[in-house]
Amino acid sequence: MVSDEGTSPRISPFDAIRKITEEGNEYWSARDLAKLLGYTQYNKFLPVIKKAEEACRNSDQRVEDHFTHTGEMVSIGSGARRKFNTVFLSRYACYLIVQNADPEKPIVSLGQTYFAVQTRRQELADELAALPEDQKRLILRSEMAIFNQQLAEAAHNAGVLRPEDFAVFTDHGYMGLYGGMRENDIHVRKNLKPHEKILDYMGSEELGANIFRATQTDAKLRRESIRGKERANKTHYQVGQEVRQTIKRLGGTMPEDLPTPTKSIQQLQHEEQKNLERGQQPSLFDRPPDE
Repeated sequence: MVSDEGTSPRISPFDAIRKITEEGNEYWSARDLAKLLGYTQYNKFLPVIKKAEEACRNSDQRVEDHFTHTGEMVSIGSGARRKFNTVFLSRYACYLIVQNADPEKPIVSLGQTYFAVQTRRQELADELAALPEDQKRLILRSEMAIFNQQLAEAAHNAGVLRPEDFAVFTDHGYMGLYGGMRENDIHVRKNLKPHEKILDYMGSEELGANIFRATQTDAKLRRESIRGKERANKTHYQVGQEVRQTIKRLGGTMPEDLPTPTKSIQQLQHEEQKNLERGQQPSLFDRPPDE
């Protein structure tokens, strides 16, 4: 195991005690969680863990997949450390624990909300991963339209006011992510017709990378109160570069080298509508994204 992730005043206290294994898997220490939830004595927290394990078992989950009984070194003062028994917990295990913890402790209700929301997010991510590629594209393209609108608002607040300025701003994000390629270059690379939009001819992996670029640029512009179109352009470019470097470090395919789908988003939506007319359950959306 390796040490805790870096903390920040903006993150949840439950994220602050989250740890990451060398393989990149998240976990929580039961001792850390006990302290955060207000249990001053760890032995009084053990019955809560036992109830959570029973709840896990009753939900047809493998207890050992979520609760790992082990030991960890704990500081006991004056620089000395001692090994104590503890349990390493998955996110789902933490969710079960806060559901069984003392509800009179103020932070327990906060933990119930946090882990309920985060667990549901993970469930949605798992559901998305299990979908066919075309359905993933429909979902992510719709999300991309929403995030682009939010990014446009953040850019406007930063001083990107005119349509031509926003086009330059957009190009900076693409250049960072696509190794110097502008939107028109990507359009040519995908061999699209003049009226066709590049976002409508991206697979789920490429859309995911662009969503990350858009959301992180939006957040950075707002968080750092960036002002001036030149600084906004630079920020968009740098975020795009960071996403590209992350893909590279993970051994992924650069976005410009990903395959271009043969069907546009509009064609997929048309097929969804036909299924609806035939009385079949539509899988996702029947309205095209706006951006």
